[in-house]
Amino acid sequence: MRLDGLRSLACIAAILCIFLAPAHAQQRQTTDGTRQTGGTNSAPPVLPKGYVIGPEDVLSIVVWREKDLSTDVIVRPDGKISLPLLNDVQAAGYTPEQLAEIVEKAAAKYVTDSDATVIVRQINSRKVFVIGEVGKAGAFPLTSEMNVLQLIASVGGLAEFADKKNVMILRNENGRERRFRFNYNEVIEGKNLQQNIMLQPGDTVLVR
Repeated sequence: MRLDGLRSLACIAAILCIFLAPAHAQQRQTTDGTRQTGGTNSAPPVLPKGYVIGPEDVLSIVVWREKDLSTDVIVRPDGKISLPLLNDVQAAGYTPEQLAEIVEKAAAKYVTDSDATVIVRQINSRKVFVIGEVGKAGAFPLTSEMNVLQLIASVGGLAEFADKKNVMILRNENGRERRFRFNYNEVIEGKNLQQNIMLQPGDTVLVR
């Protein structure tokens, strides 16, 4: 009786292994797939209107069927990127489409029918600066369209004793400084809204 009982338990265990093995394999496959998905790169940012590549931007250079020429790069302070075989390539000042054409022409020396794509992973070159009587002064990324009032809100607003009527926006245009006056009180009251200008990369907002 005891031997028959052991044989019955062994049979039950074998049957359970048959039914549970596929489920276990499926679970392991699902776990591996999730891990692979978690390792993929995040979606690239939406490029602002008129965007051109600048220093500190992070790019993915993809040359079709040529892994040796494809890589992720950071634009150097001199505006160039280093690519395998192609050495230094000027990137700053070009749109992603223009840079892709430049890479294609350079890669044509090594591969036939080169087809390059430039993907912007991070925009770090477009910055505006806020100094003076605000909640948080410093440099802030300008990754989308933003006006003066929106920037002030994003840095914690104006300080208690700030001169709200004489906020200044400093802009460099062709080597010359241009100043725009911003009256905070008027804008929040809906008056003279034209002074709530759209900011450009490199602008400095000065709050005394």
